[in-house]
Amino acid sequence: MKKLKAFLKTTILGGIIVMLPVLLTAMLFNWVFNLVTGLIGPITTMCVERFHLHKTVADLLVIFLIVLICFIIGLIVKTKLGKFTYNFVEKRILKVAPGYSLFKETIKQFIGQEKTPFSSVALVQVFENSTMMTGFITEEHPNDMYTVFVPSGLTPTSGIIYHVDKKYVHLIDASVEDTMRSLLSCGAGSDVLMSNYLKKSSAGALPKKTK
Repeated sequence: MKKLKAFLKTTILGGIIVMLPVLLTAMLFNWVFNLVTGLIGPITTMCVERFHLHKTVADLLVIFLIVLICFIIGLIVKTKLGKFTYNFVEKRILKVAPGYSLFKETIKQFIGQEKTPFSSVALVQVFENSTMMTGFITEEHPNDMYTVFVPSGLTPTSGIIYHVDKKYVHLIDASVEDTMRSLLSCGAGSDVLMSNYLKKSSAGALPKKTK
């Protein structure tokens, strides 16, 4: 009986682990699609009434046209005249608009055109002793210092910002995904970070910890 219960439990949990991410992904795509179609609703309605198209076909056609327009604008901005015009308009008008610069930087990081501040993982001796914290390099300064964001466990979007001398910041070859996973599980899985640090330390790639 116990074996049957264990079998049913592991099987059901296995099914949940497989299905839940798929369902959540489908829900996300559905939400994004509904959001986009809601924004382009007036244009879609005009296409349906004028060309007698099905609403879904009209939605897809409008989305295709928006992508095409973005492509054309991208080509224009690559020319000298287009780049000059865009820079002029951005400097004189767009940058004055509240939130424009923040939205632009966020989108550039999201699509990978700009290096995300969470791209470099480090173990940081913020108190200049043997205690180390998991952090992300957000800025490198010419005076041999780093600005480091040390996130909180479970809620890595909140944390503390430190400005630390480079000798107390140990860069490690760990992925952001592994680091975030460790933070969300209250430190479980930190062996990936520590083994990388110890490997570099034993090879002499890292300075000895300050006592």
